[in-house]
Amino acid sequence: MKNLALKSLPAFLLVLAFFTSLSMQGAYAQTEAFEKVDKMPEPKDGMDGLVSYIGDNLIYPEDARKKGVEGVVVVSFVVQKEGDITDVKILRGIGTGCDEEAMRVVQGMPNWIPGEKDGSKVNTKMSLPIKFKL
Repeated sequence: MKNLALKSLPAFLLVLAFFTSLSMQGAYAQTEAFEKVDKMPEPKDGMDGLVSYIGDNLIYPEDARKKGVEGVVVVSFVVQKEGDITDVKILRGIGTGCDEEAMRVVQGMPNWIPGEKDGSKVNTKMSLPIKFKL
């Protein structure tokens, strides 16, 4: 009996490795985000609503104001297939607190209408320029 168990151990490990690989691929597929989709995500209140949201919530950092810093911060994020905003990052920043403020505002955005590819809702990579002007 002991000899049989040792002979089937490699086969068991191979099967275990296969199922582990499948579950890891499934986890990766769930977090994949597309850059090109058939229907782009959009804010639930439209672009006018997004502009209003940013205008109402963006606070010009005091340090940037004192130093006269102006410019555009480009923020990337993922609109999940459920509509929530994740993976917020700065693609291009201007410093003096503006980058962090742009990230804060994007992280707090209301859910979007998700993008679609081949008729299914998918995670979609987006970028948004936010202008800081005194």
